[in-house]
Amino acid sequence: MKRPELDEFRNTLKTRQAELGAGLRRREALAIETSADELDQIQHAQERDFAMGALDRESVRLREIRAALGRIDRGSFGICLNCEEEIGAKRLAAVPWTALCIACQEAAEQIANNSQDEQPFLSAA
Repeated sequence: MKRPELDEFRNTLKTRQAELGAGLRRREALAIETSADELDQIQHAQERDFAMGALDRESVRLREIRAALGRIDRGSFGICLNCEEEIGAKRLAAVPWTALCIACQEAAEQIANNSQDEQPFLSAA
């Protein structure tokens, strides 16, 4: 990959990293609010659960972005970590923090889906 392309990806990733970093500092949605009304308690709990899910997803994305920036620095950006083939330009343009080519990503998702399907149901004894 040419230097100008890498610089463009680096800038995109750094911008996204700054956005996510600012978002992670805003945690007021996780505050536990007390209320005498049971419906309000349920609503606050749901809002908190939603905020925790968003925070978790943002944390994962931030780690992926930091890893992608590290790959740029090491000269391995744009190379699939699994099969070591080049990741397609369209995929990198859409998901610049990706570590896998589309074929390896699909295979990983299939394995994850299959392992979820095979989880045994817990029976009450």
